[in-house]
Amino acid sequence: MPDALSVALAALFADPNIGRDAVYIADGGAPVLVRIVARRADAVTDFGDARLWSETTRIDLRVAEVPAPRPGDRIEIEGDAFLIQGAPVRDRERLVWTIDLRPA
Repeated sequence: MPDALSVALAALFADPNIGRDAVYIADGGAPVLVRIVARRADAVTDFGDARLWSETTRIDLRVAEVPAPRPGDRIEIEGDAFLIQGAPVRDRERLVWTIDLRPA
């Protein structure tokens, strides 16, 4: 029986206002339809006395759908292709990956 947190996460990812469909393609693998939560926030980084602004594309992806995403794997969101950049990070409960993307 799934725990309450897993049930809540499934509802969030299924919500059409929060989650969206995407295609995950492991390097050399077959495409897999997944649900993601996209976070396209701007990042401000301090560098000495300067502040640098940059656009970021970060997503949340359920571990149950993709157990081992790797840098270089591809994610397609609404026709836009991205590559995983850096090591994906799991949340405390180990249910959700947070993944940084860059345009492919």
